[in-house]
Amino acid sequence: MGAWLRNPKVWLLTACLLPLLRLVVLGSRGGLGANPIEFITHSTGTWTLVGLMATLAITPLRRLTGWSRLLRYRRMLGLFSFFYASLHFLTYLWLDQFFDLAAIARDIVKRPFITVGFAAWVLLLPLAATSTRAMMRRLGRHWQQLHRLVYVVALLGVVHYLWLAKKDLTQPLIYGAVLATLLVLRLPWAASALRALRAHIAPARP
Repeated sequence: MGAWLRNPKVWLLTACLLPLLRLVVLGSRGGLGANPIEFITHSTGTWTLVGLMATLAITPLRRLTGWSRLLRYRRMLGLFSFFYASLHFLTYLWLDQFFDLAAIARDIVKRPFITVGFAAWVLLLPLAATSTRAMMRRLGRHWQQLHRLVYVVALLGVVHYLWLAKKDLTQPLIYGAVLATLLVLRLPWAASALRALRAHIAPARP
């Protein structure tokens, strides 16, 4: 029992489930405000973005600190991002649109913030489906190439929030600044990898 409690993944799992538990408790007590659907939508969307930012922060933190064990938690954070993104989308499908497929299709086509939000969720699907070690082995080097889509997903998520907010842009701009910082932190390592790749494929001089 003691060893189980000392496992960091248990505490991370618990922390990732707390936002859902909060929604359940508030819902059971009538604490979701005057517009419960909006409250749930906003909460699940917020935790999707938090999860994405945390996932993207793992590699820079590992490189800056040298704590290689941080990589053990990246997959769990990514899967919880997908989990809350799916709850966010399900809230829209069920509680907002009552599974009216025609209305949903019109929204996706005509409302840009829904278009990019839907695109982000669709791009998360293959990432979640290939998150296992078996899929990593099966895809080989293509696995890493596929999972670089997380950058696109995070950008689409920020744009989705930005277009949804319209007037008060404070929070979406904060997420945008965090995403920009995480991407800038990766530039030196990306440039180094690019130089190494060029050196590897450059033809040998006579």
